[in-house]
Amino acid sequence: MTELGEFLRVRRAALQPADVGLRGYGARRVPGLRREELAMLAGVSATYYARLEQGLSANASEAVLDALARALELDADERAHLRTLAHAPTRRRSRTRPDVIRPGMLRLIESMPDTPAVVLGRRSEVLGWNALGHRLVAGHLPFDSPHRPAERPNMTRLLFLDAHTRELYERWDEEAQRAVSSLRVLAGRSPDDEELTRLVGELTVQSAEFAQLWARHPVANCVSGTKQLRHPEVGELEVAFEVLTPPDDAGHRVLLYTAAPGTPSAAALDLLRRSWPAPRAGVLHNAP
Repeated sequence: MTELGEFLRVRRAALQPADVGLRGYGARRVPGLRREELAMLAGVSATYYARLEQGLSANASEAVLDALARALELDADERAHLRTLAHAPTRRRSRTRPDVIRPGMLRLIESMPDTPAVVLGRRSEVLGWNALGHRLVAGHLPFDSPHRPAERPNMTRLLFLDAHTRELYERWDEEAQRAVSSLRVLAGRSPDDEELTRLVGELTVQSAEFAQLWARHPVANCVSGTKQLRHPEVGELEVAFEVLTPPDDAGHRVLLYTAAPGTPSAAALDLLRRSWPAPRAGVLHNAP
């Protein structure tokens, strides 16, 4: 089954006949709507829909995708994900080179010493961070680890497999849902990315929690919100996050954290900034 077929199947299983104004008759062997019921709601033939879900049909029209999205009651992020999957090119997966942060981007986040900042690549790997960003989310790791691809931290891997990171998030379940939802979006955009596929496989094998969440196929383009942290050095704090995406096709994202002025969380961030020694200047620029 293709990613598109899996997404359609999971979303179909999540709907009951009563949810969409249909009357259910008798016991059902599997949960959710039957294929023919969803096809009827979308106004397409049951045969065509079955082929689409089984990965035997390609190039579904925008009208069909819109009809399926309405029938499945998808939200805006899920609709966008559906279109991405439907139009994904069928290419042979190939090994991709490690990504690199642009020097200008690194200088930009370093110029904001009072704002924690982390630059993520297309697989949620850390391409760079400023001193406060490093101290906030991964102070137990070497500051220059993003510069070495073999040791480069990955925020999703850390969340599920690293005990220090797990303890950082007071609402770990919420953070895990958000991380998997974002990773689904990334995977839909890069179906031929071998490293991303390997990451998903690793997490599926090593974390039952990740495997369960991944199987539900959650989708959300998480670009802002709040995080409740329990930092080992400065205690509990609430930070807002914003994700900025540069207007190129690199797939990089800049994750910025802030705390409301005058709050205990703002004081905690300031204490964190002042209490840790600054990394050696140019450590990322000059690393071999």
